[in-house]
Amino acid sequence: MYHSLFLSSLLLFFATQPCHRILTVAAAQGQWQLLQKSIGITAMHMQLLNNDRVVIFDRTDFGISNLSLPNGICRKDPTELVLRVDCTAHSAEYDVLANTFRPLNVQTDVWCSSGAVAPDGSLVQTGGFSDGELRVRTFTPCNVGCDWIEIDNGLRARRWYATNHILPDGRQIIIGGRKQFNYEFYPKHGAPDAYSLPFLVQTNDPNVENNLYPFVFLNVDGNLFIFSNNRAILFDYKTAKVVKTYPMIPGGDPRNYPSTGSAVLLPLKNLKAADIEAEVLVCGGAPKGSYIQARRGTFVRALDTCGRIKITDPNPQWVMETMPQPRVMSDMTLLPDGNVLIINGAGAGTAGWEYGRNPVLNPVLYRPNNPSRSRFESQTPSTIPRMYHSTAILLRDGRVLVGGSNPHIYYNFTGVLYPTELSLEAFSPPYLDAKLDNLRPRIIVPNRSVDYGQRLVVRFRVTGKLAPDTVTVTMVAPSFTTHSFSMNQRLLVLGNDKVTEVGTSTYDILVTSPGSGNLAPSGFYLLFVVHQGVPSQGIWVQIK
Repeated sequence: MYHSLFLSSLLLFFATQPCHRILTVAAAQGQWQLLQKSIGITAMHMQLLNNDRVVIFDRTDFGISNLSLPNGICRKDPTELVLRVDCTAHSAEYDVLANTFRPLNVQTDVWCSSGAVAPDGSLVQTGGFSDGELRVRTFTPCNVGCDWIEIDNGLRARRWYATNHILPDGRQIIIGGRKQFNYEFYPKHGAPDAYSLPFLVQTNDPNVENNLYPFVFLNVDGNLFIFSNNRAILFDYKTAKVVKTYPMIPGGDPRNYPSTGSAVLLPLKNLKAADIEAEVLVCGGAPKGSYIQARRGTFVRALDTCGRIKITDPNPQWVMETMPQPRVMSDMTLLPDGNVLIINGAGAGTAGWEYGRNPVLNPVLYRPNNPSRSRFESQTPSTIPRMYHSTAILLRDGRVLVGGSNPHIYYNFTGVLYPTELSLEAFSPPYLDAKLDNLRPRIIVPNRSVDYGQRLVVRFRVTGKLAPDTVTVTMVAPSFTTHSFSMNQRLLVLGNDKVTEVGTSTYDILVTSPGSGNLAPSGFYLLFVVHQGVPSQGIWVQIK
């Protein structure tokens, strides 16, 4: 019920404000809302922060945006390639609850950069293009007036198309980037050294690469699973040693930029077990040679396969599955019920300017716990193609925020096949259908701090009949999303130790928080109660 009331209040509020009109498309398998026809910039990078605001940015080197900086502020950059004095914004803060946005002032080029949220909740963003390659930028959430702070020469190596991951000790590791076969850490303690990673050399296709934005996940043993091109390793960053080499994904086709598939670490379960399993799912991409073919005007059908592998197995093997349609440049978003939403992208071509064809408008729901061959479920299509440089992130109310696509030089809206897209829309998965409101839990405890291995009691209400054995608690780490990869995305199933009725339609569920930073690096997470597959609205918790 609360979701219907929340949506109704938003509709009533914005009905009186034309600039915030919400268009709703009803559907049996999910629902789309147009939130903003234009936020003035294109959502090339997105990160949800713990004040329910999303930091969005694109790039500074392609002319004026459609969003002005306030109070006559202008960015002056004598090294800029297109416009040396620019009075428009290339970053914005989107307020989810108010459906409003405001300009932010990013001072150097953040094109194709990376980032992660620090344990204190601040966004640490690294690298970019040209004058931004060595920059570190921070954004600390607040109620009014927050803006970017930039640190010159905060990096040792130029990071363009790199991947960041938060570590159990609170630092970020920054891996790879164009012509960078190495990694480094931030913040730095002593010399800002970069360390060689030969695996990135071994997976580099000459003149094409296919090893940019590597897929990186923290394994339950504290090592890093790193997937690049068509292969993966388990890497001990403390000793700089490869501790396991995984088999090549069957078929041998590349899955990283510019072939650009996507990947997730599937939900971590049974967290009190002696041996916790971890699985990675890699989906889509483009066959070997597709990038060169696209440059010549031939757009090869994208891959329709997913590879799934238990990275904790002594003898891990890939298990292949087939998606309902081929997909390149898609995003994969973990939902609070433990399923995966595959969204955005194209059916042919590769990443790159106008190198994608056949927009894939239907999201696909992947249910990892279903039997093989019954895991994919096609959803209601959007009406907006989301091609190169599109993004998608989970919001606290269970919707998925979607934006971006094809940020051309000079924000080109005409004369190209897929114009620059400035809109924001939201996809509501089937679990948000109003018919399920009587099953939907509502958490009735405030935000809180959580220790590792702590016994937690979460109080919630359900207006309909409760099925106690179907209640569980999940924790989701919000992601830094760009170029079809959601960095630091992580979902932990805390399970259900006991459910107790404590009042009319009111219950307590007892769970145990993750036992270490290897399972859940310290920081802010969204905590959900899920009943019969229907999640509550999340609450923010900080684990430390």
